[in-house]
Amino acid sequence: MMMNTQPPILELKGVAKRFTLHHQNGIELPVLGNVDLTVGAGECVVLDGPSGMGKSTLLKMIYANYRANAGSITVQPASGPAVDVTQASPRALVQLRRDTVGYVSQFLRVIPRVSALDVVAEPLAEDAGDDIHALEAARETARQWLTRLRIPERLWHLPPATFSGGEQQRINIARNMIKPKPLLLLDEPTASLDAANTDTVIALIGEAVARGAALVGIFHDAHVGAAVATRRVNVADFRGVAA
Repeated sequence: MMMNTQPPILELKGVAKRFTLHHQNGIELPVLGNVDLTVGAGECVVLDGPSGMGKSTLLKMIYANYRANAGSITVQPASGPAVDVTQASPRALVQLRRDTVGYVSQFLRVIPRVSALDVVAEPLAEDAGDDIHALEAARETARQWLTRLRIPERLWHLPPATFSGGEQQRINIARNMIKPKPLLLLDEPTASLDAANTDTVIALIGEAVARGAALVGIFHDAHVGAAVATRRVNVADFRGVAA
């Protein structure tokens, strides 16, 4: 059997996180400690453990919404040198999020009055610049995603803030998966979805794995976690020591 010599797309070494409770005399609350984790191309690592174990915190540290208190979090872009997000400049993080790391949270945050079609197309439209043909191609791809995720065409030109929770969740999935990226973070992406749309998201995750993306996800639905996982990690194992 040939060994995979490709470097991991994501590597965490000795990562720790604690929160300081300033309204309680600066008490420090350890959340995670000594997190060592690697995720390679074509893997979907599902984070297990009960609520409050730090699963979402771990995803947010990888995305650099939270800063780690110790350790390194290294992400390998499709081209160029690896980036340690714990040390990266704001500009480097913006570029990393644009081209390398996708994040599907449970909540949709968009500019009011922008249509659902343009919200979904935006990641591709950013790369299109002023190229009219590329912009139209971005919008056509967005139409395909909206159709696949069962967003009625009558809603495409309305702002998603007016949509139901499940519809907003599907817009969020389309927006953050439309541009293929090496690393995809998923925080309960099917939480508000019915069975048919859940099956569609399972298929989309499988396609991302098949193209060689690295995925890390949290799934409240045991059926979804079992369907997409290539490996499972119990986050409770990282609760013993916090630096």
